[in-house]
Amino acid sequence: MSFLLEVRRLRLLAEFATRGTVAATAEALHLTGPAVSQQLAALEKESGVPLLEKRGRTLHLTSAGQLLVDHARVLLDNLAAAESDLAALRRGERGTVRIAAFPSAARTLIPLLWPDPYAAGHQAPTLHLVEHEPEAAEAALLRHRVDIAVTHSYSLLPRPLPPGCESRPLFDEPVFLVLHPADAAAHRLAPGEQADLARFADACWLLPSPDTACHDMTQRVCGAAGFVPRTVVSAGDFAVLAALAARRAGVALIPRLALPAPTPELRFHPLSTPVRRSVHALYRTGTGRHPDTRHVLDRLESAARTSTASEHAGLPQPPRPPASRPGG
Repeated sequence: MSFLLEVRRLRLLAEFATRGTVAATAEALHLTGPAVSQQLAALEKESGVPLLEKRGRTLHLTSAGQLLVDHARVLLDNLAAAESDLAALRRGERGTVRIAAFPSAARTLIPLLWPDPYAAGHQAPTLHLVEHEPEAAEAALLRHRVDIAVTHSYSLLPRPLPPGCESRPLFDEPVFLVLHPADAAAHRLAPGEQADLARFADACWLLPSPDTACHDMTQRVCGAAGFVPRTVVSAGDFAVLAALAARRAGVALIPRLALPAPTPELRFHPLSTPVRRSVHALYRTGTGRHPDTRHVLDRLESAARTSTASEHAGLPQPPRPPASRPGG
């Protein structure tokens, strides 16, 4: 039996350990359920020990199966690194890197990747962008439909790192209360003052769409302030929320990256109890050494520094969390 086929079976076993079911493994690898079962049975026969056992109606790894998965992941990571090293010898070739990014990053951060003056004698990889919320971006990454997923998590709503992935932090940013100056005055909020959200329990609230982490963030922050927000608008675009806040339709919580340009009709206030959004670039384990992927990750870091240094440089700064507080 060829070594390549054995590696494919090990990859399949590792995928089963990540997905948990034959059906999910088959979907991820674009195979049929019977094909996955046959390959797992063949691998078990080759190993000479039981790798899987039935508990009720579902399959689970045995201790031997888990041991083989641990070794398989090391092997697969090393193979991915070897492929990257070989690709490094062919740097003059033009590759393609597929990126999934949430909307405000797709609007403000990803465009900074163009144009791309690569090092002399080398061609920059072609970039493909698809806009996805973090959950969908992670799913696309795990299904090998993209190579990099730019995602975010909030300090009070952390997202676990998906199995089989690595993360490169890009930046942290504060969340602001956005409202019309007249609404700020009505709630006794002076220009530049940190906003105590408890004052806004009776306000009309403009919320992101219910299927987003940003919606959950607003609900959680208001709940921590002691009230349930009275929602009058639900929209998938922060620009819509800001435009309505400028018309005194209500107030909104918006991360710095998604803020519009300052206008006389809008005020941005840091929160007295800070909430931060962390932005990350995720990629599958072992692929970060691929020259094209590594190049785009480095460019993303550079773009993040440029974006955070230039975007809204005159905004009021939120209070720094205590040194013992974990970053969000």
